[in-house]
Amino acid sequence: MKQLGKLLMQQEPFSEMVMGNSAVVRAMVEEGTRVITAYPGSPTPEIGGAIMSIEEEQRPFYFEFSVNEKVATEVAFGASVNGHLSTVFFKSVGLNVAADSFVQLPMMELIGGMVIIIGDDPGANSSQNEQDNRHYARMAYCPVFEPGDPQEVYEMYREAAKLSKEMRMPVILRLSTHICHAKARVSFGSYEPDEASFEPRFDPDNGPYIPLTEKALRMKRRALEKLDRVAEYAENSPYNHLDDNGNKRMGVLTSGLPYYSLLDVLFGASSRPDIFKLAMSYPLPKKRLTEFCRNHDEVLVLEELDPIIEGELKALAFDEGIQVKIYGKAEREDLIGEYKPAKTRRILSRRWPTLLPAEEEQATATELAVPERPAQMCPGCGHR
Repeated sequence: MKQLGKLLMQQEPFSEMVMGNSAVVRAMVEEGTRVITAYPGSPTPEIGGAIMSIEEEQRPFYFEFSVNEKVATEVAFGASVNGHLSTVFFKSVGLNVAADSFVQLPMMELIGGMVIIIGDDPGANSSQNEQDNRHYARMAYCPVFEPGDPQEVYEMYREAAKLSKEMRMPVILRLSTHICHAKARVSFGSYEPDEASFEPRFDPDNGPYIPLTEKALRMKRRALEKLDRVAEYAENSPYNHLDDNGNKRMGVLTSGLPYYSLLDVLFGASSRPDIFKLAMSYPLPKKRLTEFCRNHDEVLVLEELDPIIEGELKALAFDEGIQVKIYGKAEREDLIGEYKPAKTRRILSRRWPTLLPAEEEQATATELAVPERPAQMCPGCGHR
């Protein structure tokens, strides 16, 4: 029987069927992450489980479950300003607890790099709300990667870590419940162990590190300059993907899990819209999106939760004088829940009624009456 901990520390490249939450741990190992902190909460606790499947003396990093998300964030921040790549992870509402510290981080010089893994929860599968943490990212000027399957979780963590180290700023890897828990065969790279060094590399000349009065304004300017450089990266990210189906009338802009729901819905369709899949939801690749809008009569934005990309795309089209019809959230229910295939199909058919075959022509699963049950919390969770 395969042991997860041994797989995650294997030195040779390999592929294995794993959860998104396990794939990201292998990415941490390969990328040389030195400090990992967390506060447990669904959909991210299996990240901690995968870490703890590695024998403690074999881990090439320090790991702790902190007393809360704010402390976890500050420990990871401390590691980064000491020159060591760090990662903190928690569930969606955990960012509320960490926010007092988080919103300052993009103004700092994080010389070691820092990846923040957030497990958002569209559908409130195990959370008290459906908050959309892309709002926090924009408030703090923090870039956001949007993986859609376990392979992308692995690859985008590595990309986020590289970008974070280059820009000396935190980068968010935004997961959601079904990306965390999805299983797929993931192709991993090799791992070359090196001596885990925790030597302090803090240099006050990289400061200031205390955002007060005029210093805060100087630090904000620096954060905005970095964000402009990230925006240039976003234009050319290898994880932007255009499905060019030769349809100049209809285009769809999406990212993450909704992209794969869309592919599922379009399977077997006689025609398809062009699809632009975003690598990052912030900052947006405005040049690429301007071109996409100019090349289509209508663009539908498929995004879970709040109409953030929709609003920014409409503003971009207005500023550029593009005569394109942009559609997004049309009903209250569009703001609620996950964009699973059934919901994606309804939204697509509402906008373009002739695009898909009539629903009765599709094979459907037998509907069963399933009784409601209370939310299940993780074993050992203090909130039980």
